[in-house]
This record gives sequence, structure tokens and C-alpha cells, in this order.
Amino acid sequence: MQVEVIVMTIGGSIALIAIGAILRFAVTWTPKYVDLNAIGVILIIAGVVCLAISIWLLVSRRRTRASAQVYEQRRYVEEPPR
Repeated sequence: MQVEVIVMTIGGSIALIAIGAILRFAVTWTPKYVDLNAIGVILIIAGVVCLAISIWLLVSRRRTRASAQVYEQRRYVEEPPR
């Protein structure tokens, strides 16, 4: 059984924010049963939350990799020249 992890990236979050801003501020058409301003605000909030989570995951992954210690060990078959 394979488990797939789906994570929204920074680009997807920015796209949500942009689409929400367009719906909230640029669209003047008002359909009868749908409030586009509310949908725009919801998309902006979702985009900001996902952006914060994406950045937090990115920082936490880099922090764990940075803490790994790398060392070099040299082994000589022959004695090094003097």
C-alpha cells in the first residue's frame, strides 16, 4: 500500500491569493445567488494559510538537513610522502 502526500506549494498558494484578489477587487459582475466577494476573501485566506504552512515546512526541512554533520576521513594505504 502506497501513501501519497499532497502538499500545496508556494506557487499554488500565491495562485490562490491572486485569484481571490481578482474575485474580491476586480470583478464587478454580481451573479444572483453567489457572492463573489466572499469567495474571493475565502480564497485569499486559504492562500495565506497555505503559504504560511509551505514556508514553515520548507524551513523545518532545511533546519533538519543543516544539523547533519559531515566529516571527512582520509585513509592512506601507503605512508604519505615527507
